[in-house]
Amino acid sequence: MPQLSHRVSRFTDSVIRRMTRISDAHGAINLSQGFPDFDPPKPLMDALAKVAYQGPHQYAVTYGAPNLCQALARKHGRAIGRQIDPDTQVVVTCGGTEAMMSAVMTVCDPGDKVVVFSPFYENYGADAILSGAEPIYVPLKPPAFDFDRQELEDAFRQHPKAMILCNPSNPTGKVFTREELTFIGELACRYDVFVITDEVYEHIVFDPYQHIPMAGLPGLFDRVITCSSLSKTYSITGWRLGYLIGPAQVMEGAKKVHDFLTVGAPAPLQEAACVGVNFGEDYYKELKALYTRKRDFFCDGLEKIGLDCNRPQGSYFVLVDISRFLALEQFKGWSDLAFCEWMIGHIGVAAVPGSSFFKEDVNHLIRLHFARSEETLAEALRRLEKLAALLKD
Repeated sequence: MPQLSHRVSRFTDSVIRRMTRISDAHGAINLSQGFPDFDPPKPLMDALAKVAYQGPHQYAVTYGAPNLCQALARKHGRAIGRQIDPDTQVVVTCGGTEAMMSAVMTVCDPGDKVVVFSPFYENYGADAILSGAEPIYVPLKPPAFDFDRQELEDAFRQHPKAMILCNPSNPTGKVFTREELTFIGELACRYDVFVITDEVYEHIVFDPYQHIPMAGLPGLFDRVITCSSLSKTYSITGWRLGYLIGPAQVMEGAKKVHDFLTVGAPAPLQEAACVGVNFGEDYYKELKALYTRKRDFFCDGLEKIGLDCNRPQGSYFVLVDISRFLALEQFKGWSDLAFCEWMIGHIGVAAVPGSSFFKEDVNHLIRLHFARSEETLAEALRRLEKLAALLKD
């Protein structure tokens, strides 16, 4: 048999999705892969039921159904204070994952460099490799996960083609400030670099923090490619609807990449999703309040049972420090991956090993998420008490 391509040997399968498969096999509570266990808003389900009988059931326009593109253009235009052309500046994709892949492939040639903060959502490294690009990793420094400005500029001095920025950040929950985003924008202009932003958690941000769309900062729209998704905002991760918004010239290239990657996103789901994208501000206020309650309930519970965790500024992820467990004789020499696999089988809760997010040698963190009903989170905390009890034995 001929050898496989070199690129597929440079990354593994998704550790996050692997944890879900192991969790399902053991019947554990899955706090690894970030999707809700509650229904989407009823108006979306009603719209989908209607579409099931009325259609459309055939291909939508490859680049996005016109009514969905118009709704996305209005929504994003309000957020950044700019009119967006739905025909030339919006591309609907098969989830945020394809949006990211399309963006990187649109702007990067083989051999180009891409700046990525570490820790990072695991897809970013694979996206760069699949595009033939080389990641330049810049560390975010705990506990606040801030970046060193000199280190970031040193990365830009290596003449990257693009930077990938996740805001709010997965897995840290960091929300970048206006000052930080302005500094990144200044570097992008100075060194002539695209900024590809992943903003899928834009509406899950906790007071007093505020999500600031980078494309709305002065002078940056023409070099920012905004990637986002409807999955997290409307609790429809299985619908696989994402989108790109950016300058027309870039979107023209992205349309060609998208066309030959997936042809188009599902037509019935695009039709139904328009209802959600057209929601008023009250929906987003209720979503923020919902996830604020979940964050506080879960983080308070973790702290009460003696587990060290960060309290995220945005997103629905929590990093838990397992250093004290790995110091126990029972776990001496274990990796965070082995610990997560043990947790699934013995505690009944699935987490993601932190090492899958870091370029640095990090083995003491695991990621949990709280996009679950309060009943599920309460049961997960009850099970995690058994884990915390090991520290008292």
